[in-house]
Amino acid sequence: MIGTITRRTTLSAPFLLAATGAKAAWPDRPVRIVVAFPAGSVTDSLMRLVAEPLSRELGQAVVVDNRPGGSGVIGTESVARSAADGHTMAILSVTNGALNPYLIRRLSYDPIRDFAQIGFLAEAPYLLVVPNSSPARSVAELIELAKARPGALTFSHGNASSLIGSESINRLAGVQMTPIPYRGGPEALTDVMAGRVDSTLTDFANGLAQVREGRVRALGVTTPEPFPLAPEIPPIGATVRGFELIVWFGLAAPAATPQPVIARANEALNKVLAQPDLRERLGRLGFSPRGSTPQEFENFLRGQIETLGRRAREVGLEPQ
Repeated sequence: MIGTITRRTTLSAPFLLAATGAKAAWPDRPVRIVVAFPAGSVTDSLMRLVAEPLSRELGQAVVVDNRPGGSGVIGTESVARSAADGHTMAILSVTNGALNPYLIRRLSYDPIRDFAQIGFLAEAPYLLVVPNSSPARSVAELIELAKARPGALTFSHGNASSLIGSESINRLAGVQMTPIPYRGGPEALTDVMAGRVDSTLTDFANGLAQVREGRVRALGVTTPEPFPLAPEIPPIGATVRGFELIVWFGLAAPAATPQPVIARANEALNKVLAQPDLRERLGRLGFSPRGSTPQEFENFLRGQIETLGRRAREVGLEPQ
């Protein structure tokens, strides 16, 4: 076999260099990963935990670049329009990866067409929290308050997935709580802590920290079963039948990124996510690491776009 390849060098060498050179050379400078949500958001927290071991695996610095705005549109579009050389990537999540096509009328990117999927990162739940001053001490009591005062109770949301989740509670419980939009999840949680908003579905890591410091009260978790890191908090679905919401995250590059680069990035990502110390650190913050092939993540993403689009229609959300 080696001799056969050698005899064909004149014809095949350019092809072999093109096929293998990208993997050998990449990355030859720092890799920038754009987080399309604010510093302190769950997406930011996840990527900052992964960046250091990923940098060691790749042999180049991995720089986290926060570019929030427009429900993740600003940062995500910037990556879609970046050079397809593997040195600029994006985290795709429920909001910018699956819901934005249904919530933004003239979306400036397509999560399938404009990106080459690299792989899954992790999953996580949301927490339903209320101010300490709230009379509600359970999901059932919050629902009763909302039924008694239609439209009077409010919920904050810092992204589309939190909005869809809260509107799903409205629909499934037969209540009307009024949405109040925020730039990001941390800001949405801050006004609940201050008692200016009645509830929010917040990132698990941020929410649990505030719960344990006594700044807000947790009523429920969005997983169908009690979550291992906070087993004392009941699932929202135990009261609001049919409710479930899992937050997920994956890594993607501009669509024309060479396949050898995608394969190398996927290999490095899966190695990092399998490291016991990183898995333990992610687990403490409520993240469940999940490796995959690029195709597996793309198939998952296509399914989520369909499923979450149906949920958006069910709760009556229209593109803006």
